[in-house]
Amino acid sequence: MKLLIYGLNYAPELTGAGKYTAEMAEALAARGHAVRVVCAPPYYPAWRVAAGWSAWRYRREMRGGIVVRRAPLWVPAHPRGAARVAHLASFAFSSVLPMVAQWRWRPDVVMAIAPTLLCAPVALMLARASGASAWLHVQDFEVDAACGLGLLAPGPLACAAHAFEGAMLRRFDVVSSISERMVERLATLGVLATRTLCVPNWVDVRAIRPLRRPSLYRQALGIGEGEVVVLYAGNMGAKQGLDYLIDAAARLVARPDVRFVFCGDGLLRDALARQCAQLSNCTLIGLQSADRLRELLGLADIHVLPQRAGAADLVMPSKLTGMMASGRAIVAMAHAGTQLFEVLAGRGVVVEPEDAVALARAIDRLADDASLRARLGAAARRYAVHGLSLDSVMERIEQRLYACRGDGCEVGVRIDERAFVGETVGHRARPPT
Repeated sequence: MKLLIYGLNYAPELTGAGKYTAEMAEALAARGHAVRVVCAPPYYPAWRVAAGWSAWRYRREMRGGIVVRRAPLWVPAHPRGAARVAHLASFAFSSVLPMVAQWRWRPDVVMAIAPTLLCAPVALMLARASGASAWLHVQDFEVDAACGLGLLAPGPLACAAHAFEGAMLRRFDVVSSISERMVERLATLGVLATRTLCVPNWVDVRAIRPLRRPSLYRQALGIGEGEVVVLYAGNMGAKQGLDYLIDAAARLVARPDVRFVFCGDGLLRDALARQCAQLSNCTLIGLQSADRLRELLGLADIHVLPQRAGAADLVMPSKLTGMMASGRAIVAMAHAGTQLFEVLAGRGVVVEPEDAVALARAIDRLADDASLRARLGAAARRYAVHGLSLDSVMERIEQRLYACRGDGCEVGVRIDERAFVGETVGHRARPPT
């Protein structure tokens, strides 16, 4: 099977879509498939091109046994509104040349990763020209997210964006997304059910597993033996709602036994650093390397997943998989009825988005109840093992890939996704079938 993956983000980015795209490419290559990638130079989540890379040059490299072609892009200092659109468009235009060059390779499947949907026309063009199947994997609904976060105001521009989104989605042979609710959203946009697939973000449950000893980070950060660590690890951007977590930390500053640790990078990191400096119970560290992820996640007694209301209903945060695999308690912000709420039912504590008071109360309660933390962490770990393991997700992807090459992408592959991602039945995760 020849698979061409086309996406903005890729390794060595450590968070977000780039992490999962690279892991998928390498896992499928390890299963014997020929995989090539067209992507941008690494820049996320810092929003600046990483040292040793050029934003303006084409580049070819071998990474993990895969041929990776990098196309230039513009990275704005303040990626909001028109600047963000220009950023996405710069890659969509610059990547046309390396994509067209793949026509002679004759891929069996062209898989585009959204964001960014602006790359979808090129992916479709190449797929049709080379006789390949066209697959779109949706990590995030860009238009919905922009509207929900107030980045795209209601009006003609928003209508045009929704129309473009729907037109693109309906033209792909396979459209996958990372949660059942997001797959249901595809149906409302006109995608036939037989063309959709739920492919949740996965986690290597062998690499990320509960620590049976104190994390090495405790000594490195000077955290006392009796302190309860509340950890946020991930992107520090607008939709994460980190101001609510800072508010919760301020409300709990009188508790000397609770330490908040913020780990990551992003547009709001400098502002967050200034806020943390004013609170004696907060510690801020930079983005950590992938080989230290188990130690980092094992530092937490309580993981936190704050979110703004507009983002909380639309996506399944990619950082959730590692949290669950680490076997630690989780407090998240989500509305009832969302996929995130259902996944954490019986496996975590969920409060309403943008409610710092409720977040502080949940953390306060868990900090006082070690047995509850242990029960929730164990339940989350079971869910990760049964429903989010790398092998089980790759088997689902591979099954549809073979269907695309054989009898057609819509033939004989419509299976109940709930059995795959782990259905909530009495707060227990059902193992994949």
